[in-house]
Amino acid sequence: MTSKKLLALSLTLAIILVSAGSSFAALPNTSNPIVPIVKKASIAVVNIDVEKTAKRTISPFPFDDDPFFKRFFGDAFKDFTRNVPMKGRGSGFIVTKDGQILTNNHVVDGVDKITVSVQLEDGSKKTYSAKVMGNDPTYDLAVIKIDPDANLPVLELGDSDSVEVGEYVIAIGNPYGFEQTVTAGVISAKNRSVHAQDVNFDDFLQTDAAINPGNSGGPLLNMEGKVIGINTAIIPYAQGMGFAIPVNKAKEIISDLISYGRVKRGWLGVSVRDITPQIAKAYGVDGTEGAMINDVFKGDPADKAGIKRGDVVVELNGTKIKNSAEFVQKVRTLAPNSTAKLAVVRKGKKLNFSVRLGERPASADGRTDTRTDSKPDSKADNNAALKDFGINGVAQVNDTLRRQYKIDSSSEGLVVVDVDKDSPAYYDEGVREGDLIVELNGQEVKTPEDLTKAIGNDDDVVLMIEREGSTYFIQVSKKK
Repeated sequence: MTSKKLLALSLTLAIILVSAGSSFAALPNTSNPIVPIVKKASIAVVNIDVEKTAKRTISPFPFDDDPFFKRFFGDAFKDFTRNVPMKGRGSGFIVTKDGQILTNNHVVDGVDKITVSVQLEDGSKKTYSAKVMGNDPTYDLAVIKIDPDANLPVLELGDSDSVEVGEYVIAIGNPYGFEQTVTAGVISAKNRSVHAQDVNFDDFLQTDAAINPGNSGGPLLNMEGKVIGINTAIIPYAQGMGFAIPVNKAKEIISDLISYGRVKRGWLGVSVRDITPQIAKAYGVDGTEGAMINDVFKGDPADKAGIKRGDVVVELNGTKIKNSAEFVQKVRTLAPNSTAKLAVVRKGKKLNFSVRLGERPASADGRTDTRTDSKPDSKADNNAALKDFGINGVAQVNDTLRRQYKIDSSSEGLVVVDVDKDSPAYYDEGVREGDLIVELNGQEVKTPEDLTKAIGNDDDVVLMIEREGSTYFIQVSKKK
């Protein structure tokens, strides 16, 4: 290559690099839509510090595990306790100018002291004592109140139903005590179910915007700066997986929390379960969509309206029901004393009911499933028709068995008196001695003959069992 060509090539590269440099230099001046949203919204996001007193055992002896000291003092050191303050942190955001703040229930539940830090427009902070106005463990939401000196900035609530997967979102909060932390990402999914020890929810928004402990209760914002979710949960062992309560859920209950301190929800008075293909076959249902009535609580609205165990709810107020979780959620959104119109399938026939709802009792989620493994007093009339399914014996109900297993005097059926503890019936489905079999494959069973007839040649059967006043539907298969 000649020197002239080399010179021309060098000049061309120099021009390209200068042009590129000019382009890169201009990038920092490119408009970033997140910046103005954060500037406007962050002053309405608050940090919440909580304190709770807990009792702890404190040993006064420095060598309490030493056998020599135990010889003289024994376990006396275990009698010493003291109150220890436990501290925690969370986030929240202001929803009214007079100081009402929305946060998670688990941030403030059961605490003794709540302190809220508000960021002022000049960058300084001011702290206030707060009190809980109302809380809702079901949706993990709470409203707390401070008394500010002047009107406060508020965040506008958006529409979480209109949020799309892939939409950009911004989270602001107090993770690990790092105040006013901003993270951004997208909506990864909608209608996520999270069932853990302290969380049981079926309608979460999932996001990859970083959410960490301390973000709980903070807002998840869309690109209009409106709240579309309340950050609430993380999966500790995962990255880029955070969950937020849709803000439309909060809209439904905020007024109740403020007015009554709790949420007034509709109450039908039933327990439900999902439908399997075997249950659908046994009870004359097309497909597996709907919610099967496990039990009807005596004297409650469903009982008064004529709803029965084994009915399958396929529609609520004209909307089709996909599964039991959806049915429960929809009932909870209805107001007490309102009328719920249910379409149910009963033994292959579609029936319609109008039920005037009651108010969901505070203890509704506390109904326990009490089981017993104690042996019955008598197995004289033991019948082994279900032995191939892991239920080695059943007996016709009698006074002795009624007393033994607390079976209601009006209940009829066959009592399970022996279960193979190595079978799926015991381990997977939870069949226990003392369970009263009321129906098998949708047919009432009161005698061993009824049982044999209902089983037929089926390899899978559906049992309606009664246990200490509650009923359940259980599917069992022949042992392999």
